[in-house]
Amino acid sequence: MTRLKRICVFCGSSLGARPAYKEAAHRLGELLAERGIGLVYGGGCIGLMGAVADAALAKGGEVIGVIPDSLMRREIGHRGVTKLHVVETMHQRKALMADLADAFIALPGGYGTLEEFCEAVTWSQLGIQKKPCGLLNIERYWDGFLATLDHAVDEQFVRPENSQLVLVASTPSGMLERLSNWTPPGHIEKWLDQAKR
Repeated sequence: MTRLKRICVFCGSSLGARPAYKEAAHRLGELLAERGIGLVYGGGCIGLMGAVADAALAKGGEVIGVIPDSLMRREIGHRGVTKLHVVETMHQRKALMADLADAFIALPGGYGTLEEFCEAVTWSQLGIQKKPCGLLNIERYWDGFLATLDHAVDEQFVRPENSQLVLVASTPSGMLERLSNWTPPGHIEKWLDQAKR
């Protein structure tokens, strides 16, 4: 059982094409607050980012935003969060978000969401961290990406056992349950030892 004090949520700065995306972001924010789990996110007040933050705040939850100064100056930073860290670069943003969180969830999003999630999974694969990473597959949004991961396994660029590093659920409650029940795969240290030879 994984103790989750804070979860980092990666998600789009737009709402996307389907109402279900915003509904899922809203419900996730509510559940985090109801369960006493803090939200760490990209600090924006728009799109799915704003939806998950606003929902958590409305339920009295802790919300920590991390945003680069360049985006803050464009006035998309959320002024109502519990704590807003303004950093200089995107690299600093990702590092601080990872440090503050015990797990990661990716809601639907674009290049930034995909890049942030893949980096978190890579850090787990390399043993830099032992934190669960989940894809919230609303309306099957991540199906194409999951098929790409399966293809990478088939083509021997991703080890089959490393598929365990990406958890998948179709509902916010299901995602939180999967993250809570996750245990780090035992093969990571063995893989790292072999890579050093």
